[in-house]
Amino acid sequence: EFNLLQAALNIEESMEDLRYNNIVIATDADVDGMHIRLLLITFFLQFFPEMIKEGHLYILQTPLFRVRNKKETIYCYSEQEKRDAIEKLKPKPEITRFKGLGEISPDEFKNFIGETIRLDPVMLDKSTSIEKLLEFYMGKNTPDRQTFIINNLKVELDVVEAN
Repeated sequence: EFNLLQAALNIEESMEDLRYNNIVIATDADVDGMHIRLLLITFFLQFFPEMIKEGHLYILQTPLFRVRNKKETIYCYSEQEKRDAIEKLKPKPEITRFKGLGEISPDEFKNFIGETIRLDPVMLDKSTSIEKLLEFYMGKNTPDRQTFIINNLKVELDVVEAN
């Protein structure tokens, strides 16, 4: 698959003939999707670090919820956005929890990749040691990595709403 990816991007030999200026990784907003993102970022870091250093790689943020009534649809990327949308579309909006990109139709997908697209750039300082970075995140230093994750983990708790 990585060979096919290189061919699609036209980077088999070098970055000079990169076919697209922006490469967007679009995965499900779950643990499996995060793992796929990590594998792809690791691939680019290891074999094409200049793609990241030159600002060509992005992560597409995909909505977790769709809140709608008969007049309006709002795509929500967090619990807070969902609560705000529910408040705005009162009295009884329909709420859908997306479990993955496969649940979103192509017509609906167009709604959140237009002007309001949410892209997070994958950034890397030009002086960063890629070898050290890969060793830290992908190596065998489990205790150090675990400490980092615990100290930097952001958890968004589902809010149980009483009706």
